Amino acid sequence: MIELAAQNATFRILLLLAVFGVVAGLSLLGLSYANRRLTVRDQLGRLTSGPALVPGQSESLRARESKTAWSQLAAAVERAGLNLADTKNERLTALLKQAGFTSPSATRIYTLVRLMLIFVLPLGYIVLAYSSDEPVSFLKVYFIGSVLALVGLYLPNLYVRARADRRKEAIINGFPDCLDLLLVCVESGLGLEAAMDRVGREMVNSHPKVAELLMITVLQLRAGSSRDEAFRKLAEESAVDEIRAFTTLIIQSDKLGTSVATTLRVYAAEMRERRQMRAEEKAHRLPVLISIPLVACMLPTMIGTLMLPAAVLMVRNIFPLMSGG
Repeated sequence: MIELAAQNATFRILLLLAVFGVVAGLSLLGLSYANRRLTVRDQLGRLTSGPALVPGQSESLRARESKTAWSQLAAAVERAGLNLADTKNERLTALLKQAGFTSPSATRIYTLVRLMLIFVLPLGYIVLAYSSDEPVSFLKVYFIGSVLALVGLYLPNLYVRARADRRKEAIINGFPDCLDLLLVCVESGLGLEAAMDRVGREMVNSHPKVAELLMITVLQLRAGSSRDEAFRKLAEESAVDEIRAFTTLIIQSDKLGTSVATTLRVYAAEMRERRQMRAEEKAHRLPVLISIPLVACMLPTMIGTLMLPAAVLMVRNIFPLMSGG
């Protein structure tokens, strides 16, 4: 390894970068551990001293949780003069919420990550290209650097959309079970709020996304929000058509005075039927999907196997006759 490091400049750079990464990671772990201990000690000191809360200066728990390293970095960049606000801020905020990023600074962090990737990926390739012994043409570096910049620009968007799709799929798959449990709880005598609380606690491990939506709605109801407002916020947070229809049914049944148990029973049966139809649709797509590797991989092999004996006979018998042998 020492001889390889002495002969190859690229290997030396990669080795130095690996050593730097290990040392920096260990240093960050040590600093984070010390910072955590200092933070806990400071909080304990504040609790024991018992300072009076000054109006307008108290900090909420949500604000404390949102103070991450990325948010502080984004705030520092904005203080330096670079505006990280997106022109389509509302649409981007909705997309990030669908992906599970509910922090107030999520849009700024998203823009900051895109800007960093635009410069980091091409610079990394340029360093690796010019550290090698072979000369690299300028056009090749320019072309690959431009492609990497475009990848860095669109990669966060693809990641956020893929995460939003996975979250939506998890909610759709777990919501029929949630309705069945809600129906059981309501028919056993619990109110809708108590039933949602019970079901949310039971589904934490099996369907955590659905449990999170239910618990947020329960907390909003306990905080004093009306049932219409809480269920409308549930539909907005989920961004799933099935939950929107469910909230609309609950609001209408509450206004008209119909039985919630009957509404849940009918909608639960409809959701089970939809889930069965989605499973049947995926099963019917399997023959079409299997035919692609079948034609691309197995069919040429089968044709070669069937035609090989005829080809051997042609080479042994027909070709010598045709050539006069």
